Amino acid sequence: MISCRLNAAIAAMVFCLIFFSASTPASPTEDRQQIRAFYQQLFPQLTLDDYAQGVYAIDPDAKASWLAIEEFPPYELALEKGEALFKRPFANGSGYADCFANKGISIAQNYPYWDKQKQQIVTLASALNECRKNNQLSPLTYGKGEINYLLAYMAFTSRGQRINTRIPDDSPAALAAYQQGKAYFYQRRGQLNFSCASCHLDNAGKYIRSEILSPALGHTTHWPAYRLNTGEMGTLHRRFMVCNKLIRAPVDPAQSTALRQLEYYLSFMDFGLPLNGPSTRK
Repeated sequence: MISCRLNAAIAAMVFCLIFFSASTPASPTEDRQQIRAFYQQLFPQLTLDDYAQGVYAIDPDAKASWLAIEEFPPYELALEKGEALFKRPFANGSGYADCFANKGISIAQNYPYWDKQKQQIVTLASALNECRKNNQLSPLTYGKGEINYLLAYMAFTSRGQRINTRIPDDSPAALAAYQQGKAYFYQRRGQLNFSCASCHLDNAGKYIRSEILSPALGHTTHWPAYRLNTGEMGTLHRRFMVCNKLIRAPVDPAQSTALRQLEYYLSFMDFGLPLNGPSTRK
């Protein structure tokens, strides 16, 4: 235990020296290289692809339980509902498949992305509601309900595909959005004065009560997820919201600019990791 704590402390010190020593801000690619080097030192037994398993990559007991649950996953009903909703024609005869490349199959790895025309981050959830808007339908509620089912089905068709989020070289606005997402990740807030990095970078692999804190690397690979503690599916943004609530901070709504920027930053960090959603988490 002492050895583990010492290794974590050394890794955190090395990361801080690398991250804060540069006189000019690191580029997104340098950010990704540095954070991966940090985790490689902290968890030398893991391959890059292992991080797609989340906390199960560093918690063997929890991983065994997770693999057993995956034999009869509790999100199967959500998948069935999602497929039915996705394939059901709209009143005008069109459908979700008509709004996406490759008819919406095996494309989740390409989200979020920077839309140069709209000058904003497009997530898969926002693209689904944009599709509905273009077909004169009311938007779905973000965070839970039907949006989870649709996202679960589209994620399932994309399993094994590798995250392809990029920061366009010719777009200062995209870079600014990425930097805002990065700033959100490191910004301390709330009554507990925590940041995302406090748990998932500084203390990754350590216990908080009875749970091991997961590495930030891989956080975008497995959504939506069936949460065993709530008994229902939840989106990545819903998890962001829960985290803010737990640290007693203001809660940004799902698909707000701030949370899209955070997803953009984390997805760029996860570039090249395989998708394995939907999944099950505690």
